[in-house]
Amino acid sequence: MKLLKTIFKSIAVAFSIYSKIPMPRFEWGSKDMEYHLCFFPWVGAFIGGVMYGWYRLCDYLSVRDLTFCLIAIAIPLLVTGGFHVDGFMDTMDALSSYKDKEEKLRILKDPHIGAFSVISMCTLMLILTGFFYEVDREDAIILICFGFFISRILSGLMVVHVKCANEGGMLAVFSNSAAKKTVTVVLGMELMVSIVALCIYSLYAACTAVIVSAIWIILFLKMIKKKFGGITGDLAGFFVVINETLMVIAAGVWCVLG
Repeated sequence: MKLLKTIFKSIAVAFSIYSKIPMPRFEWGSKDMEYHLCFFPWVGAFIGGVMYGWYRLCDYLSVRDLTFCLIAIAIPLLVTGGFHVDGFMDTMDALSSYKDKEEKLRILKDPHIGAFSVISMCTLMLILTGFFYEVDREDAIILICFGFFISRILSGLMVVHVKCANEGGMLAVFSNSAAKKTVTVVLGMELMVSIVALCIYSLYAACTAVIVSAIWIILFLKMIKKKFGGITGDLAGFFVVINETLMVIAAGVWCVLG
């Protein structure tokens, strides 16, 4: 009974933080934060489920391609309230400043947005629209849907294992509160199951997801070490947004070449 209560609270905390999905309200304690990262990827699973449902509905009703891709782009924003996009925009402002590490970290914490974040966001939306427009196969959609889940698993693993650039930030609180060994094991199992499931459905999709994510992880870790000295909440959000976008690009290219 205690285990079920812990799981329920962890799910509620994860979905309350990382999504706009209504959850039961209660006062959080440090114990409630220990395992919430285990359920962080399931926000991505929910997004993927809604995305697949939208694809099937459009296919059944013969909805036009542009309508499909614009709503598809909106689905993650509606579910999360733009939680990770906020990190993407803050990160683009910081990277575009060409300042030192301390100034970049200050920009990440600044609640205001700059011109570069707006330009970057508009560019991202145009890229997503273009590649989503080319997605016309179910196996490509499956890759995108799994991408929401896998991106959050990898982000969760980095939160608990990569050095925090700002020890006083929200991410540091999440990382320090997490039961790191348990979270690592659970997220690792979720990653393996998702890859195996993708392999069963489409070996190409599984290989694409692994290769794209692995390359992005290497580039991301190298970038944050050099430019920020570690990871922050905004940088974790930036990672999720770019990894999801790369999945869409890969799926779009796959459909064009296939």
